[in-house]
Amino acid sequence: MLSNRVNQLLYSMGKYIFFIIFILLTVGARAQQKSDSLAYQLQRTKINGMLAQRTQKFGQYSESLAMHTGIFGLQTKKDIRRSNDILIDIIKTDNDIYKQLKILLDFRAFQQTQVQTHSSEVEESKIGYMTTINKLRNEVDQLKTAAQKQEADEEKTIRAFILALAAMLVLVLFLSTRPRKVKEKV
Repeated sequence: MLSNRVNQLLYSMGKYIFFIIFILLTVGARAQQKSDSLAYQLQRTKINGMLAQRTQKFGQYSESLAMHTGIFGLQTKKDIRRSNDILIDIIKTDNDIYKQLKILLDFRAFQQTQVQTHSSEVEESKIGYMTTINKLRNEVDQLKTAAQKQEADEEKTIRAFILALAAMLVLVLFLSTRPRKVKEKV
Protein backbone atom coordinates (compact mmCIF):
# COMPACT_ATOMS: atom_id res chain seq x y z
CA MET A 1 0.00 0.00 0.00
CA LEU A 2 2.85 2.38 0.88
CA SER A 3 4.72 1.48 -2.30
CA ASN A 4 1.63 2.34 -4.39
CA ARG A 5 1.49 5.80 -2.84
CA VAL A 6 5.20 6.31 -3.46
CA ASN A 7 4.78 5.23 -7.08
CA GLN A 8 1.84 7.57 -7.58
CA LEU A 9 3.78 10.44 -6.00
CA LEU A 10 6.82 9.83 -8.22
CA TYR A 11 4.64 9.62 -11.32
CA SER A 12 2.77 12.85 -10.53
CA MET A 13 6.03 14.66 -9.67
CA GLY A 14 7.47 13.59 -13.03
CA LYS A 15 4.47 15.07 -14.83
CA TYR A 16 4.77 18.37 -12.95
CA ILE A 17 8.50 18.62 -13.58
CA PHE A 18 7.98 17.95 -17.30
CA PHE A 19 5.23 20.62 -17.42
CA ILE A 20 7.42 23.21 -15.67
CA ILE A 21 10.36 22.58 -18.01
CA PHE A 22 8.06 22.86 -21.03
CA ILE A 23 6.67 26.19 -19.78
CA LEU A 24 10.17 27.59 -19.16
CA LEU A 25 11.34 26.62 -22.64
CA THR A 26 8.25 28.16 -24.24
CA VAL A 27 8.59 31.45 -22.33
CA GLY A 28 12.28 31.69 -23.22
CA ALA A 29 11.59 31.08 -26.90
CA ARG A 30 8.87 33.74 -26.99
CA ALA A 31 11.11 36.31 -25.32
CA GLN A 32 13.80 35.58 -27.92
CA GLN A 33 11.25 35.94 -30.75
CA LYS A 34 10.07 39.31 -29.43
CA SER A 35 13.60 40.72 -29.27
CA ASP A 36 14.39 39.34 -32.73
CA SER A 37 11.22 40.74 -34.26
CA LEU A 38 11.92 44.10 -32.56
CA ALA A 39 15.37 44.27 -34.19
CA TYR A 40 13.82 43.27 -37.51
CA GLN A 41 11.15 45.97 -37.19
CA LEU A 42 13.79 48.59 -36.32
CA GLN A 43 15.78 47.63 -39.41
CA ARG A 44 12.65 47.86 -41.58
CA THR A 45 11.85 51.29 -40.11
CA LYS A 46 15.39 52.44 -40.87
CA ILE A 47 15.09 51.27 -44.49
CA ASN A 48 11.67 52.91 -44.88
CA GLY A 49 13.15 56.18 -43.60
CA MET A 50 15.99 55.92 -46.10
CA LEU A 51 13.48 55.28 -48.90
CA ALA A 52 11.54 58.38 -47.86
CA GLN A 53 14.78 60.40 -48.00
CA ARG A 54 15.51 59.01 -51.46
CA THR A 55 12.05 60.00 -52.65
CA GLN A 56 12.59 63.51 -51.30
CA LYS A 57 16.02 63.77 -52.99
CA PHE A 58 14.56 62.52 -56.25
CA GLY A 59 11.96 65.29 -56.02
CA GLN A 60 14.79 67.79 -55.54
CA TYR A 61 16.57 66.32 -58.57
CA SER A 62 13.43 66.69 -60.69
CA GLU A 63 13.15 70.31 -59.58
CA SER A 64 16.82 70.97 -60.35
CA LEU A 65 16.41 69.54 -63.85
CA ALA A 66 13.50 71.89 -64.42
CA MET A 67 15.57 74.89 -63.29
CA HIS A 68 16.93 76.97 -66.09
CA THR A 69 18.69 80.03 -64.73
CA GLY A 70 20.69 80.79 -67.85
CA ILE A 71 20.12 83.31 -70.59
CA PHE A 72 17.17 82.56 -72.80
CA GLY A 73 15.95 79.95 -70.27
CA LEU A 74 18.88 77.59 -70.76
CA GLN A 75 20.61 75.56 -68.06
CA THR A 76 23.92 76.79 -66.77
CA LYS A 77 26.90 74.72 -65.65
CA LYS A 78 25.91 75.55 -62.09
CA ASP A 79 22.41 74.10 -62.67
CA ILE A 80 23.88 70.95 -64.18
CA ARG A 81 26.40 70.58 -61.31
CA ARG A 82 23.64 71.01 -58.74
CA SER A 83 21.59 68.33 -60.52
CA ASN A 84 24.63 66.02 -60.68
CA ASP A 85 25.36 66.58 -56.96
CA ILE A 86 21.78 65.66 -56.09
CA LEU A 87 22.02 62.60 -58.39
CA ILE A 88 25.27 61.50 -56.71
CA ASP A 89 23.59 61.93 -53.32
CA ILE A 90 20.69 59.75 -54.56
CA ILE A 91 23.17 57.08 -55.68
CA LYS A 92 24.89 57.14 -52.26
CA THR A 93 21.48 56.80 -50.60
CA ASP A 94 20.65 53.89 -52.92
CA ASN A 95 23.92 52.17 -51.98
CA ASP A 96 23.15 52.65 -48.28
CA ILE A 97 19.65 51.24 -48.86
CA TYR A 98 21.16 48.19 -50.57
CA LYS A 99 23.52 47.64 -47.64
CA GLN A 100 20.67 47.92 -45.14
CA LEU A 101 18.50 45.58 -47.25
CA LYS A 102 21.35 43.05 -47.24
CA ILE A 103 21.50 43.32 -43.45
CA LEU A 104 17.73 42.87 -43.29
CA LEU A 105 17.81 39.82 -45.59
CA ASP A 106 20.72 38.33 -43.64
CA PHE A 107 18.80 38.92 -40.45
CA ARG A 108 15.74 37.20 -41.94
CA ALA A 109 17.87 34.24 -43.03
CA PHE A 110 19.39 34.10 -39.55
CA GLN A 111 15.91 34.12 -38.01
CA GLN A 112 14.79 31.28 -40.26
CA THR A 113 17.89 29.26 -39.39
CA GLN A 114 17.33 30.01 -35.73
CA VAL A 115 13.69 28.90 -35.94
CA GLN A 116 14.70 25.66 -37.65
CA THR A 117 17.40 25.03 -35.05
CA HIS A 118 14.99 25.80 -32.24
CA SER A 119 12.32 23.50 -33.66
CA SER A 120 14.82 20.65 -33.99
CA GLU A 121 16.02 21.28 -30.41
CA VAL A 122 12.43 21.26 -29.17
CA GLU A 123 11.76 18.05 -31.09
CA GLU A 124 14.88 16.45 -29.60
CA SER A 125 13.91 17.56 -26.10
CA LYS A 126 10.38 16.20 -26.59
CA ILE A 127 11.81 12.87 -27.68
CA GLY A 128 14.16 12.96 -24.69
CA TYR A 129 11.27 13.73 -22.34
CA MET A 130 9.16 10.94 -23.84
CA THR A 131 12.09 8.54 -23.48
CA THR A 132 12.57 9.59 -19.85
CA ILE A 133 8.84 9.27 -19.14
CA ASN A 134 8.74 5.79 -20.71
CA LYS A 135 11.83 4.80 -18.72
CA LEU A 136 10.22 6.06 -15.50
CA ARG A 137 6.98 4.25 -16.33
CA ASN A 138 8.90 1.02 -16.88
CA GLU A 139 10.71 1.50 -13.58
CA VAL A 140 7.40 2.17 -11.83
CA ASP A 141 5.94 -0.99 -13.37
CA GLN A 142 9.00 -2.96 -12.25
CA LEU A 143 8.72 -1.53 -8.74
CA LYS A 144 5.01 -2.39 -8.65
CA THR A 145 5.75 -5.93 -9.77
CA ALA A 146 8.54 -6.27 -7.19
CA ALA A 147 6.25 -4.86 -4.47
CA GLN A 148 3.47 -7.31 -5.39
CA LYS A 149 5.94 -10.20 -5.38
CA GLN A 150 7.30 -9.09 -2.01
CA GLU A 151 3.77 -8.81 -0.58
CA ALA A 152 2.97 -12.30 -1.89
CA ASP A 153 6.19 -13.66 -0.35
CA GLU A 154 5.35 -11.96 2.97
CA GLU A 155 1.86 -13.49 2.90
CA LYS A 156 3.33 -16.95 2.22
CA THR A 157 5.81 -16.49 5.07
CA ILE A 158 3.05 -15.36 7.44
CA ARG A 159 0.84 -18.32 6.43
CA ALA A 160 3.74 -20.74 6.92
CA PHE A 161 4.48 -19.20 10.31
CA ILE A 162 0.81 -19.43 11.34
CA LEU A 163 0.63 -23.07 10.16
CA ALA A 164 3.80 -23.95 12.05
CA LEU A 165 2.48 -22.20 15.18
CA ALA A 166 -0.87 -23.99 14.85
CA ALA A 167 0.89 -27.33 14.38
CA MET A 168 3.02 -26.70 17.44
CA LEU A 169 -0.07 -25.71 19.44
CA VAL A 170 -1.90 -28.86 18.33
CA LEU A 171 1.15 -30.95 19.18
CA VAL A 172 1.44 -29.35 22.63
CA LEU A 173 -2.25 -29.88 23.30
CA PHE A 174 -2.04 -33.42 22.07
CA LEU A 175 0.95 -34.18 24.23
CA SER A 176 -0.49 -32.52 27.29
CA THR A 177 -3.86 -34.24 27.07
CA ARG A 178 -2.57 -37.66 26.24
CA PRO A 179 -2.43 -40.00 29.16
CA ARG A 180 1.04 -40.94 30.12
CA LYS A 181 2.06 -44.44 30.75
CA VAL A 182 3.82 -44.98 33.93
CA LYS A 183 6.46 -47.61 33.84
CA GLU A 184 6.44 -50.04 36.66
CA LYS A 185 9.60 -51.22 38.14
CA VAL A 186 9.93 -54.84 38.48
